[in-house]
Amino acid sequence: MTFQNIVLSFHGCDAALAKRVAAGDEDLRPSRNAYDWLGHGLYFWQDSPARARAWAGAAVKRENTSVKKPGVLGAVIDLGNCLSLTDPQAIHSVRDAHRRYSELAALANVKPARNLGTEMSARFLDCAVFEMLHTMSQSEGRAPYDTVRAFFVEGSEIYPGAGIREQDHVQICVRNPKRILGFFLPRLG
Repeated sequence: MTFQNIVLSFHGCDAALAKRVAAGDEDLRPSRNAYDWLGHGLYFWQDSPARARAWAGAAVKRENTSVKKPGVLGAVIDLGNCLSLTDPQAIHSVRDAHRRYSELAALANVKPARNLGTEMSARFLDCAVFEMLHTMSQSEGRAPYDTVRAFFVEGSEIYPGAGIREQDHVQICVRNPKRILGFFLPRLG
């Protein structure tokens, strides 16, 4: 589905990298991890510099990280041809991709990927399914998706019995970097 909307989104990263990208001296590199939640691409929190900052702050504490000092990079993104998981047709497409991925795994006699970790933080299965979806789209001659957008329920309930969690968020995976109209350094208070 094509959207005619532009969104402000935020990427958590090293502060020096944020400055270099905002100045036009460097480009962000797409994530190609086997556990990326929405498949491969550039990841942003829509409308939430605080979530990006929290992610970068937590990244400083992890081993093998490039984040030495937490920073936030803002981006103006034109979603273009967006696979929005708030659209029932998109959900149908993801289910089809999962079915095809499972069929191919069975034919190859390999165990399908699984999501792991607390709250499925390592989404090996989801990544494999989204990559299958993009492969299927390409093989069927459809226009590639520029972006993937999804709402994620994450964290503890904000009160007992709540349907809202502390870390609920909208994540955007940019597959086509040309959909990023510009970068900026947000003022964080």
